Amino acid sequence: MSAIRPVRIGIVSTARIAREHVIPGFRTTPWLDVAAIASRSLESAQAAAAALGIAKAHGSYEALLADPDIEAVYIPTPNDSHVDLALAAGRAGKHVISEKPAGMNAADARRLLDLPKGIIYLEAFMVRFHPQWLKVRELVRAGRIGTPLGVQAWFSYFLTDPANIRNKPENGGGGLLDIGCYPIATSRFVLDAEPRRVVATAEIDPTFGTDVLTSALIDYGDGRHLTFSVSTRSVPHQRVNVIGTEGRIEVMIPFNAPAMAETVIRIDDGAALGDAGIETIVIPACDQYGLEGEAFAKAVRGIEPLAYDQRDAVQMMTILDAIAASARQGGWVAID
Repeated sequence: MSAIRPVRIGIVSTARIAREHVIPGFRTTPWLDVAAIASRSLESAQAAAAALGIAKAHGSYEALLADPDIEAVYIPTPNDSHVDLALAAGRAGKHVISEKPAGMNAADARRLLDLPKGIIYLEAFMVRFHPQWLKVRELVRAGRIGTPLGVQAWFSYFLTDPANIRNKPENGGGGLLDIGCYPIATSRFVLDAEPRRVVATAEIDPTFGTDVLTSALIDYGDGRHLTFSVSTRSVPHQRVNVIGTEGRIEVMIPFNAPAMAETVIRIDDGAALGDAGIETIVIPACDQYGLEGEAFAKAVRGIEPLAYDQRDAVQMMTILDAIAASARQGGWVAID
């Protein structure tokens, strides 16, 4: 422990996800020191700092980026500001964890390729660091379900507040960008592959102009598919099944795994319908935001490189663009 030199990270905005999930998660690892928080008003920043026990409060994002004590930043602002803030942070010499999605579209995200050399960038898919997903990938690689054929996913919540940015298309709202990226991220992770083409459909809210139900079939090639639906107008629910020739793996709480609580994955060998052939694997309690932050900090310290960077973020946005294009146009869209 004495050899650990924590990365001093600043939080760009007082967004709810930062206050309620990410900051508490970051504090579970000795590799990060949440040293400052910023808001567009000093009063708001000071209130958040006092409530969260953060030493420094800045009344603008620019002031945080100019703070010489800060080595890295976490960006949980609306989607349309992600790229500009990441580039500003990089120019200021700060490493970046940015909330997903990386940008508004692939063209926007490609600007991240201009980040200065040596800047560590990570799109915040915390699920890729949770032991339950590491276990799923391990089981698939070991052949536990035979040849993997498909991933099925549903992810939804119910939100009708017109003031919420998830209902504002100009901020990058809608179900696809907000939560559709999670089935894609986890299927790429488990299948160790990249999608080739997609066909999709979407229901657009006539008032908000955002997608409230999007469903997609993604072809990974070699007989492997991802099928998923995401909705901002349905009962809150999430579940993922990874299905193979000899079994399936069910992830019970795949995306919003509760912090510091056990999670469960189930393996079904197909011997009988229902739960007769189920084996339950309990994953020890952890905090996926803390594990993500620790991996990021170790990369900043040069201890262990990350498997993901801005190029991965551009690929994710390219896939999301193709899904949106298919929903608009109808028919299959190739993913470059």
